[in-house]
Amino acid sequence: MDNPIRLHWLDPRDPHQPFPSPHLAMRDPNGLLAIGGDLSMTRLIRAYSQGIFPWYNPDEPILWWSPDPRAVLLPDAMNVSRSLRKSIRRDDYAVTLDTAYTSVLAACAGTRRHSRGTWLGPDMRLAYEELHRRGYAHSVEVWRGGELVGGLYGVALGRAFFGESMFSRANDTSKIALFWLCEQLRAWDFRLVDCQVASEHLKTLGAVDVSRERFLNLLRPAVNLPGRTGHWRFDLPAPAGREHLAI
Repeated sequence: MDNPIRLHWLDPRDPHQPFPSPHLAMRDPNGLLAIGGDLSMTRLIRAYSQGIFPWYNPDEPILWWSPDPRAVLLPDAMNVSRSLRKSIRRDDYAVTLDTAYTSVLAACAGTRRHSRGTWLGPDMRLAYEELHRRGYAHSVEVWRGGELVGGLYGVALGRAFFGESMFSRANDTSKIALFWLCEQLRAWDFRLVDCQVASEHLKTLGAVDVSRERFLNLLRPAVNLPGRTGHWRFDLPAPAGREHLAI
């Protein structure tokens, strides 16, 4: 870790405490900016609006990050391969928004091939449940035969979506969730999907690395645009066969 004196400590008693500038984040580990604080809705919304997010293991103090570069996916730039296009066109699934948020969160809490570890501990889950109740966090669910087989969740501020995690229990189902999310976000004129840190998996789906400066320049106007609060529903013709939904 380079020059630990630069690491900013946050007071857990003061959720209104300002974050340091993201440009003060460490180079090693890449993007580590601050430690401590809490996961109150006030602090989380302040963090996301400034390009900062929490990521830590359950046995660690809260760590706050703003990496450089930053992985971004534009809603109209998702890479849909030929095989994924075939999966999307099938009639063997249904997709919903904000219908099973708690179940999606629980599924994302497990260790998966494309995850960054078991970071989604009990405190994080409670915090993101509260964001969902307040209309800031959202989920996409993919159903097959009444079973939840894939999905993702994230946070929305203004017209920026901050992707947090996804999961699959069947082939291509997390990708299907991302496809329909991007379709809806594009219809709502969202400007970007923040993917935080790039992986080969995300790159195959169209995520690209941009500098922190470029990311913040994209983010600032997007979060200040009128957003969509409350629970979301598709207003485009997404697959909705009742035989696949858990009703």
